Amino acid sequence: MDFTRIRHLHINNVRTLRNNPLAEISGSLGDLGTLLPLMIALAVGNSISLSSTLVFSGLWNILTGVCFGIPLPVQPMKAIAAVAISRRFTIEETVSAGFVTAGVVFIFSATGLLRWFTRAIPTPVVKGIQVGAGLSLVLSAGSGLLSHLDWDTPNWRDNLTWAIFAFLALLSTQRFPQIPYALIIFVLGLVISFFLTGMDDLPTFRIWRPAVYVPLWRDFQLGGFDAGFGQIPLTTLNSVIAVSYLSADLLPHIPTPGVTSIGFSVALMNLIGGWFGAMPVCHGSGGLAAQYRFGARSGASVIILGIFKMVLGFTLGESLVDLLKMYPKALLGVMVLAAGLELAKVGESLNHGARDLWEVSESSSTHGTFSAQDGPKHHRILSDEERMERWTVMFMTVGGLLAFRNDGIGFIAGMMCHFAYRFDATSLSWLSPLRRRRNQQEDRAGDRISSVDEEEQQRLLNNTNV
Repeated sequence: MDFTRIRHLHINNVRTLRNNPLAEISGSLGDLGTLLPLMIALAVGNSISLSSTLVFSGLWNILTGVCFGIPLPVQPMKAIAAVAISRRFTIEETVSAGFVTAGVVFIFSATGLLRWFTRAIPTPVVKGIQVGAGLSLVLSAGSGLLSHLDWDTPNWRDNLTWAIFAFLALLSTQRFPQIPYALIIFVLGLVISFFLTGMDDLPTFRIWRPAVYVPLWRDFQLGGFDAGFGQIPLTTLNSVIAVSYLSADLLPHIPTPGVTSIGFSVALMNLIGGWFGAMPVCHGSGGLAAQYRFGARSGASVIILGIFKMVLGFTLGESLVDLLKMYPKALLGVMVLAAGLELAKVGESLNHGARDLWEVSESSSTHGTFSAQDGPKHHRILSDEERMERWTVMFMTVGGLLAFRNDGIGFIAGMMCHFAYRFDATSLSWLSPLRRRRNQQEDRAGDRISSVDEEEQQRLLNNTNV
């Protein structure tokens, strides 16, 4: 472990928190729109232990803030959560799915396959995964959280009026990032939840008593195989590779965490917390974009969130379920909408500013003054044809992801489109020598015909003179 690097990150965390504490606190709440609905649904269905989830996810928040120094989220594994909610998994079945995904990601990280994936996957495909994930959040906000609201339903404290209010407040703070929008909305939603919750259902003091859950083979057959394997492409692409790319785009002044370290982080979080019934979690580019959108600029934001989670988990735990169930969907929906739009915006840098467009200048590389990583770089200028090709690959990835609601299918569609362009380019390179050879043969044949014509003309001229 590089303690010097961690010390520098700690200095940046403290400095950022001192300079703008409200922004860091507000940013730490930016990912609640993704966390709360899934965590509450899993807890209500007894598919996870809420107290263990709060304690361990809070611990992971603190450790990632310390070790990575960026507002890296700890959020639910969405594919696993969706299957667990729809099929009402037991705790053992849910954590077995997390174990399977974590085990595969651990192997990928230990063998170096994650680094190979990062080098092999084209930037337009990665950007497509990010844009598709952002638009998926926008769609889920509309179809899952806001679609069931009306002007006066389900009640006066959670309806379209509150959603419009939250959206107008979001627009009014666009040019004033110092206003802690997420913090204000979160506190407002919490106050409303207290009004909606009866006195008998309010949280009570309850010390956390951890229990150990050991999945059996049948749990792995149902949870691991039916949900765990479906999560692997999403975790690998969106929670590891896309996160590394996005952190470099959003926070270039902070050292970018490598895909191997992020992969080990995802694996260890689940291989440890799962034994205590904690929700399967990962890092995600959507959560990072959300926390950045609402003001987070360092690891201090998630450290604060982690402390808050651990306190709740140790003292209130399962008694929070009824209160969190009442959190207004109107406010959560607008927060998810804003997070999705922030993530989708990264596609704008595809043809200007993307990491694969920066090249080491030839003068530095030829004289051996700088390495390929730290030498002075210049931005490669793309032709119109290259720009269109990159946009097409990115949107093919987005289209596949949105059409099938599956990151893996979006990835395959984008890679096939990329290889189709490469195949055309290779075919043209193969055909060019053939065309040149054919043209040369045609020129030589033309020369022979011309010489024969000239000889025939000369012979006829001689016969005429005779």
